[in-house]
Amino acid sequence: MFTQLCTRSRGLLVSGLFLLLLLVACGSTSESNTTSPQTGDEGARRGTLRVAMQPIVNADPIAISSDSEVLVANHVYDYLVDIDPQSNPIPRLATAWQISADGRQYTFTLAQGVTWHDGSSFSAADVIWTFNRLRNTAGTPTADLYANIASVTATGDLEVTFTLQNPNPFFLYDLSDNHALILKNGTTDASSSFNGTGPFKVVSYAPEDRIILQANDAYFIPGQPKLAGLEIIFFNEDNAAVDALRGGQIDLAMRMSSSLFETLKNEPGIIAIDVPTNGFDLVRLRADRAPGNDPRVIQALRLATDRQAIFNVVQQGYGAIGNDTPIGPLYAAYHDPTIQPPARDVAAARALLAAAGYDASNPLRLTLHTPDTGNRPNLAVVLKQQWEEAGAQITVSVEPESVYYGDDGWLEVDLGITGWGSRPYPQFYLDVMLISGAQWNEAHFANAEFDALARTAGTTLNEQERIAAYRDIQRLLVERGPVIIPYYFAQFAAIRETFSGFELKAFAGRTDFRNVSYVGP
Repeated sequence: MFTQLCTRSRGLLVSGLFLLLLLVACGSTSESNTTSPQTGDEGARRGTLRVAMQPIVNADPIAISSDSEVLVANHVYDYLVDIDPQSNPIPRLATAWQISADGRQYTFTLAQGVTWHDGSSFSAADVIWTFNRLRNTAGTPTADLYANIASVTATGDLEVTFTLQNPNPFFLYDLSDNHALILKNGTTDASSSFNGTGPFKVVSYAPEDRIILQANDAYFIPGQPKLAGLEIIFFNEDNAAVDALRGGQIDLAMRMSSSLFETLKNEPGIIAIDVPTNGFDLVRLRADRAPGNDPRVIQALRLATDRQAIFNVVQQGYGAIGNDTPIGPLYAAYHDPTIQPPARDVAAARALLAAAGYDASNPLRLTLHTPDTGNRPNLAVVLKQQWEEAGAQITVSVEPESVYYGDDGWLEVDLGITGWGSRPYPQFYLDVMLISGAQWNEAHFANAEFDALARTAGTTLNEQERIAAYRDIQRLLVERGPVIIPYYFAQFAAIRETFSGFELKAFAGRTDFRNVSYVGP
């Protein structure tokens, strides 16, 4: 049976979020191991999990972006605050926290007995140095994300206090951003050294082949990791990864198309898993130059898009139909299902293109760029067919994911598809993807009204005011935005039944292997 996001909503963000974070601010929650290793020697590490992922390009956490880069970094380093599979903030290097009544000061107690892979001791200075680097390095998305931090100071040997310029009810989530992995104070070779505090140490790295990691015997969380090692094997094609899973060359494949996932559901010895997410494939037209600087063009493409057909053909019923905003149905408190894009109208789309100067004698010609992963190539082909019915002429360019996102080429093309991984709260997308001048504002969108609404949603401690701002944001994007979001996708994985304790996260790269056990012969 197809998984439907709209019927399995977890209600990730509910009213009174700030109060909830205040109530759990003690940070006493600990991660539980859902399965115990069935090794005959309880607690002994054994087994190597072989994981298929795309090649990595960036190793420095400040520059990582793809699932594979995040996955590697997440097991070499640690976050100050992590996110569990239910999208709740949980301790990692920070064991407890307190939030001031005005929402501007966050004080974190740090874990004791933590060491770096080089044997030196972890301290508050490492946290301070890392976040100063994240917020002060120009040209990075984290400079935007952490611009609201006024200071980061040590208030004890193992205590750090963040002071914000303005309240931010989502600050714990911001601290768990994919890039916010803690580096050793003064690190100069983060792109090659792999010196973390994390559960695994890098043994070898061959950029064209694989990265091999072994368990960190000095890891500070008792009983973790349970595996003896990880082997991240690089595949450029999802089909090849799935074939390797069937053939026994790998143990786990994640991030595949719906059609490939369907072929694995009844495969002997393999457990197929799908989870709902807030992730989406975004189609955007640059709004700062022709043809995207004429709003009639993106509106015509919107009218020519048949979302139901895309959902049926591309997603095969997994996920939920999109509404052209990043505030999806799993954000139960903020998503407004009554705000919808206009129904498909090919005649109206053709008329808009004609009004913008594009007709049979001078058709709109565009190249649609897409990475080669997931359902994105299929989405590009379907969009080409649908838009050509309205008179546009579309050339599809499918590129390896590592090339597409490498050197920020994806930010430069006029028309592109970008896979945005699931985040536990919607403000992230607004701050790094749509606010004027944001580092990852790939549509080059600039709208003062939108910026003001996003600022309100991201700073107010009044939940009703935030709900109203998010509703207005959804309406503005549907009516005047530069993006088309045809669906919110499900996340897929398939793992050999010789492993237990695996929990797939909505953002595949954040999937945590610390509690995975080998239970095979």
